[in-house]
Amino acid sequence: MARIVMKFGGTSVGDCERIKNVARRVKAEVDRGNEVAVVVSAMSGVTNQLVDYCKRIAPLHDAREYDAVVATGEQVTSGLLAMALQALDVPARSWSGWQIPIRTDGAHGKARIEAIETAELERRMASGQVAVVAGFQGIGPDSRVTTLGRGGSDTSAVALAAAVKADRCDIYTDVDGVYTTDPRIVAKARKLDKITYEEMLELASLGAKVLQTRSVEMAMKYRVRVQVLSSFVDAPGTLVCDEDEIVEKELVSGIAYSRDEAKITLVRVADRPGVAAAIFGPLTDANINVDMIVQNVSEDGKHTDMTFTVAKSDLDRAVKVLNEKTEDLNYQRLVPDSNVVKVSVIGMGMRSHAGVAQKMFKTLAVKSINIQVTSTSEIKLSVILAEEYTELALRALHTAYGLDTH
Repeated sequence: MARIVMKFGGTSVGDCERIKNVARRVKAEVDRGNEVAVVVSAMSGVTNQLVDYCKRIAPLHDAREYDAVVATGEQVTSGLLAMALQALDVPARSWSGWQIPIRTDGAHGKARIEAIETAELERRMASGQVAVVAGFQGIGPDSRVTTLGRGGSDTSAVALAAAVKADRCDIYTDVDGVYTTDPRIVAKARKLDKITYEEMLELASLGAKVLQTRSVEMAMKYRVRVQVLSSFVDAPGTLVCDEDEIVEKELVSGIAYSRDEAKITLVRVADRPGVAAAIFGPLTDANINVDMIVQNVSEDGKHTDMTFTVAKSDLDRAVKVLNEKTEDLNYQRLVPDSNVVKVSVIGMGMRSHAGVAQKMFKTLAVKSINIQVTSTSEIKLSVILAEEYTELALRALHTAYGLDTH
């Protein structure tokens, strides 16, 4: 007998028929003799509707009341799924976050889980009852409902799996696993059987939308084995696990891309100590996260060009902050560019193999694609390119690293 946590996202529970389909999947797991807890999201579109209600009532609303409203989406789904299971003669009970309780800090709208008290939940599961848990929510220090922020149901599921020492956390979504790259762009992309926590974390943070970054961080911290599966196709998924579980380690496991990047170049900045702090300090104060940074060597020893990337949504604010500091920074001009894409090559094998970067640069050069910015870490290599080359670059790199389906 295994202990399994199953998580179903919004599209998986999008309507009553889909909830009944989820109930049948849960029943199949119970029939195998496993102890099961299920974590559910709100039905697709419901959270957006609830958020819209809050904005229409009061644009500057009380975050505590906002949480009280938006947490109801998951409570509806958990109750309906418990009913659907009972209709299949499967003992089930729905749980809201506060009933378990899932204790969080007091940061309403983006709370972090601090502890989960599972004694009663585990007792019920051991007796054969399926626990249907509302994801995305908990209870704060002031005994008020909190929500965990977008994608919080994945985090709820992994945290619950860690707390009940589950053998596995199965996350059901609208894709059937983790692919080497986006299969909508690269037809030869293939599904991975297994991927390490570290690689999945890089993929998630670099644009792959399969799993939410916080949930992967938590899985890695508590060594929770996570399986990504489709709610709609009965096929094996991808297991996110420890490096030790993977025998054949690929040089490169995946290629991610993100269109959410923008580039800023400050031309002819004074080349003196403290100039970087003068540029990036005000951006930090404005809560603008800077990602990749390149500083050119100055020919005259007095001036340099500084190029860096920010989130596309932060570009206008970043330009405004820097324009206000023009006199302090003494740059010649500021050149913003939102038509860029970040393409990243990820793989544990990169730690022990030379030539990964050279292959990337050569492949892009053959396709006449200019690299604007580069950054590396132990298991990833990222470049900024003109956005129009996204598809061409992904397909060329996918082939170059031997990731195409055979």
